[in-house]
Amino acid sequence: MNEITCKLLVIGAGPGGYTCAIRAGQLGIDTIIVEAEKPGGTCLNVGCIPSKALIHAAAEYETVAQAADRNSVLGISTAKPSLDFAKTIAWKDNIGRRLNGGVAGLLRRAGVRLVAGYARFRDGKTVEVETQSGPQMIRAETVVIATGSEPVALPFLPFGARVISSTEALALTEIPKKLVVVGGGYIGLELGTAFAKLGAAVTVVEAAPRILPQYDGDLSDPVARRLRALGVSVLTGAKAKALVADGTALEIETAGGERKTLDVDKILVTVGRRPATSGFGLELLDLDMDAPFIRIDDKCRTSMRGISAIGDVTGDPMLAHRAMAQGEMVAEIVAGHRRAWDRISIPAICFTDPEIVTVGLSPSEAGQTGFDIKTDLFPFKANGRALTLDREDGFIRTVARADNHVLLGIQGVGAGIAELSAAFSLALEMGARLEDIAGTIHAHPTQSEGFHEAALKSLGHAIHI
Repeated sequence: MNEITCKLLVIGAGPGGYTCAIRAGQLGIDTIIVEAEKPGGTCLNVGCIPSKALIHAAAEYETVAQAADRNSVLGISTAKPSLDFAKTIAWKDNIGRRLNGGVAGLLRRAGVRLVAGYARFRDGKTVEVETQSGPQMIRAETVVIATGSEPVALPFLPFGARVISSTEALALTEIPKKLVVVGGGYIGLELGTAFAKLGAAVTVVEAAPRILPQYDGDLSDPVARRLRALGVSVLTGAKAKALVADGTALEIETAGGERKTLDVDKILVTVGRRPATSGFGLELLDLDMDAPFIRIDDKCRTSMRGISAIGDVTGDPMLAHRAMAQGEMVAEIVAGHRRAWDRISIPAICFTDPEIVTVGLSPSEAGQTGFDIKTDLFPFKANGRALTLDREDGFIRTVARADNHVLLGIQGVGAGIAELSAAFSLALEMGARLEDIAGTIHAHPTQSEGFHEAALKSLGHAIHI
């Protein structure tokens, strides 16, 4: 069997893997990256990017549909719209192809060798790759595991036929008339909201007492109100039990213990993701695990010398931008740079309608630090830009220490608020205080003024509320 060698081998070309490989190539490291599918991983191909494209298309369609109903407060009316969903999907897929090509081009420019195929460890330094032309052996000084994650299936609702994961949901060729979403977390609600705007009758089944249980109620309440306005039926405290009627209905148990059935065309199961740790010979290695995840230190090193791991396979938060930051760091460590993971915050965004952004500690989390806490919020109903967008639901909230006013966390919910995540993260990474935010001129009219006003309010002198 032909054997090739390299200094750095990266397994998986998702955001973390390709970032690691590109940065390593820039630093002159002889690097090979192995990927069985298209470059870009889940995020680019069947996750972040295609879902946001579908969400945008759905929002555009809803805007036109509202105008056709003569319900537009802007005074705009039009004929009833039609939807060529095949064209929508083609547009979404073209974005993926463009980004696939972009990643492949960046790898080439950095001098990284891309090997297409399925990798399997032979030992801690050697990987066998099943390529179209046959097996290829690769030996490396350092190996980075960046295999990502995959959707979790329910034993009584295995994927197939009418039961789909987010991957299949983003590949549908027609809008399901009746869609049941099992799991009211961010993935289920992002996709459920999009399909509701496109005309599907959507029902969300969530076992917790409320949707988005990972967020506090103040942040999830505006999303719940919007779902009701869209006609989405939300069943909280309810559990999916079984497929019935040859798969055309789902039996659930309501919060009150009642059994009922929901007619379905598709059942979208979004109960979480798990690390992709099987199928590539991980059992041949002696890696310490943290439950299902690979345990790493502050340099992303595993318990085996010469093997690092990054991204979803290493635990929460399972976010592409965390993986990218880890990948860049590992490449620089391999190049001899002094680096360690010292991030203060990793922004998390829920692309529902309205969007949710969280950075740092929530009020309840901050309260557990032992410090006295100051927390205040500024509602978008008092923000001029939000009113001009006809989207006044939501707010921006600051969480700071009471003694020195250092920011510990920032949260917000509102239309388009995802674009403020960088400002929130920057404030925490730079150790900003409430006075720093209050003393920064925020452009008018923008939604970012809510950040300014929340800080002013916490300092006792808000202007616009």
